[in-house]
Amino acid sequence: LQSGRYNLNEVALIITQTGGGCRATNYIGFIRKALKDASLDHVPVIALSHVGIEKHPGFKITGKLADRALKALCLGDLLMRLLYRTRPYEKIEGGAFSLYKTFAKRIKAEIGKMGIFAYRRLIKEVVSAFDTLPLLKVRKPRVGVVGEILVKFHPLANNDIFSTIEREDCECVVPDLMDFFLYTLNAGLYKNSHLEHNFFTSLKYRGAIAFLEFYRGYIRKMLKKSKRFDPTSNIFEMAKSVDDILQLGNMTGEGWFLTAEMIELIKMGVPNIACVQPFACLPNHVTGKGMIKELRRRYKGVNISPIDFDPGASEVNQLNRLKLLLANATLGEHPDGI
Repeated sequence: LQSGRYNLNEVALIITQTGGGCRATNYIGFIRKALKDASLDHVPVIALSHVGIEKHPGFKITGKLADRALKALCLGDLLMRLLYRTRPYEKIEGGAFSLYKTFAKRIKAEIGKMGIFAYRRLIKEVVSAFDTLPLLKVRKPRVGVVGEILVKFHPLANNDIFSTIEREDCECVVPDLMDFFLYTLNAGLYKNSHLEHNFFTSLKYRGAIAFLEFYRGYIRKMLKKSKRFDPTSNIFEMAKSVDDILQLGNMTGEGWFLTAEMIELIKMGVPNIACVQPFACLPNHVTGKGMIKELRRRYKGVNISPIDFDPGASEVNQLNRLKLLLANATLGEHPDGI
């Protein structure tokens, strides 16, 4: 903003928030203070949250905006899934990333006018392109990355853990971002069934889950037909898989969803898991680090390591923990090979 690259009368900052018992709920206040200290307090800050933390009468989520956002989210998840699955095995170096950049550029150009049939054609084309990419006939240990949503996905927050995993001759497996949104909706469904008992509220949440799955349904279909890729998960099946380990009432932060992600990875043939979280993120320490002992008891041979990321933490210590995890990494099994 201070660089002068933008017209400050046309700029707004948007931060997405879960609205739960998380320090991220307070970030909007810190951002506004930082802007005020920088004499930029006239720049609006918008908090996007389905629980309505704040009201923004000048900002409206229209049907067209929601449609574009959901298509972009699903396509982004798909590209991430396909890239990480193929890049460690590519015959021609840079081939997988080149495909990724080509499709990312195309999505950016077409997303504004992409109808449902064009969206499905693109999904089919993307899966087919990565499914036929020339790969080496080798097997490498598969390493899953789960944890707090920002640290899990953002390379600046996790010191680019994905590249480190691949440099150590392993394959990185990261669950979809869409799953987190489905988890928050399922949490609303659980609250209603145990506290409110309102039929219309239940209908609203089930409808919202079905609406999101409508955008992801064709992706699941194409992934099932593919030779190399795992299909996307089902939030109700994930909830069922974890219900006898911890209660579904654990909804603060990633809650039960974090444990369910680890179980989902183990069942997919990914026995090696890095569980990442910010230092002192209490909910994730309980449902992430706190569940590791029970998961090791239930699933023999799993290799799970919790790793804390924080600006004040030692990067060397983080790298050492990750390398210890990778040194003990086992191949596991994948139903379709590579």
